[in-house]
Amino acid sequence: MRRFAALRVADSRTYLVGASLAMMADNIEHVITYWVLWEKFHSPALAGFQVISHWLPFLLFSLLSGALADRYDCRRVIQAGQALFMLVSAAWGVLFLTGELEIWHACVLLVLHGCAGVLWGPAEQMMLHDFVGREALPSAVRLNATFKSLGVLCGPAVGSLLLLGLGPTGGIFANIAIYLPLTIFLFRTRYTGHVRDAGTRQSRPGFRDTFRVLRDVRDDSLLVGMIVLAGLGAFFVGASLQSTMPVFANDLGAGNAGTAYGVLLFAAGVGGVVGGVVLEATGWIRPSVPVAVVATVVYGATTLVFAVTGSYPLALGMLVLSGIANLVATSTAQTVVQMRAPAAERGRILGLYGMSSSGLRLGSGFTVGAAGTVVGVHTSLAASAGTMCVAALAVGAYSARGRTRPVRT
Repeated sequence: MRRFAALRVADSRTYLVGASLAMMADNIEHVITYWVLWEKFHSPALAGFQVISHWLPFLLFSLLSGALADRYDCRRVIQAGQALFMLVSAAWGVLFLTGELEIWHACVLLVLHGCAGVLWGPAEQMMLHDFVGREALPSAVRLNATFKSLGVLCGPAVGSLLLLGLGPTGGIFANIAIYLPLTIFLFRTRYTGHVRDAGTRQSRPGFRDTFRVLRDVRDDSLLVGMIVLAGLGAFFVGASLQSTMPVFANDLGAGNAGTAYGVLLFAAGVGGVVGGVVLEATGWIRPSVPVAVVATVVYGATTLVFAVTGSYPLALGMLVLSGIANLVATSTAQTVVQMRAPAAERGRILGLYGMSSSGLRLGSGFTVGAAGTVVGVHTSLAASAGTMCVAALAVGAYSARGRTRPVRT
């Protein structure tokens, strides 16, 4: 496969840039709204709800989103998600401007923002398959993860600049424009998420078939293994690194805690960006089940070392390596799932993958956060990461020994 194969397709290249901007806008909204909500309400309960509202929709609605992607034009499904993102940003702006913001307003908007992200997931992956085809799909999935990591990395910085330069009201209204490039591009591309599969898709699935996919995939050990593997990283580490990073910044004692916090967050994000670029440029790693398992184990091991070390430089190094390993693990698992999923069921299977890889991030609030209040965050994160390593090896053994079905495309 040619290096940066997905970037050689014009529509794929434009989509990746637009997706990176949309992901940055998503994170900018978090920066601005979380700051305003804390300043106005000083509510730890609301801060906890921010995490729940973001990930719970993935757990509840990813399968339905996959069914939408299977049945309808994926361009329109993604645009519906982008429109919901923009509507939520506009609603925040109006509430900031009028000073009428109440907690119930915040809860509704936070949930709607999470639902917008769910709409985006399966349809996006189907568009990537449509843009580049099976041969270049690993490149498209890996570069999509890399570009989104870049958006996540830039989001806090740009959000802070907008907050300081325009204030929360001006910043949140300006953020709406950052969603527009992807939305406009989807009116221009001819790809629908189904073009390449037109000859194999005999009929559009009905919504009554949505949950049948749970039964259909259970005999394919590779699909089950990759879906479970993605869930392990989400459940045992997930969103906990970002939420607990202030604790580690303070405990590592690297001068100013605020500066240490920012550098640690940057190290965690830069690993995914650098790792994706290096892997795409070198072609060292091809997607396979063993690669996904080993990368997950490395992700867990480096996270464990980060959790227990008292050395700030070593902690930075482990975060960069964990970012690289996480990108390899998730993009590889997602590629395997895409390539094994039958065309007529691809959206729903990707929705099932999204339930696991994103929805189960809620679990890290218990495995690391709640447990950390009892045994300390260092211990809870180390124990969670170690458990993830052992479970990943078990999944690898299951995938190697289990019964599989042939690929149907």
